[in-house]
Amino acid sequence: MCADKKPASASGKEGFEAELKQLEQLVESLESGDVSLDALVAKYEEGMRLLKSCQKSLEAAELRIEQLGKRGEDSQG
Repeated sequence: MCADKKPASASGKEGFEAELKQLEQLVESLESGDVSLDALVAKYEEGMRLLKSCQKSLEAAELRIEQLGKRGEDSQG
C-alpha cells in the first residue's frame, strides 16, 4: 500500500480521518472490479484492519464524551 500512511496506532482526529479516507479509497478500489483475487484479499484484510481501528477510535471518543457529560452533571450538583 502507501508508504506514507500513518501507523495503526495513530491517535486523534488526524489519525481517524486519515484511516477513514484510506478505508474509503480501498472500498472504491474494490468496487472498481479491476483487482486480481490476491490483491482483493489483501485489500480486504487491510480494510478490515482500518475498520477495526476506526471503530476503536469512535468508541474511545464516545467514552470520553460520556465521561465529560458525567463530570458536567456532577459539577451541577
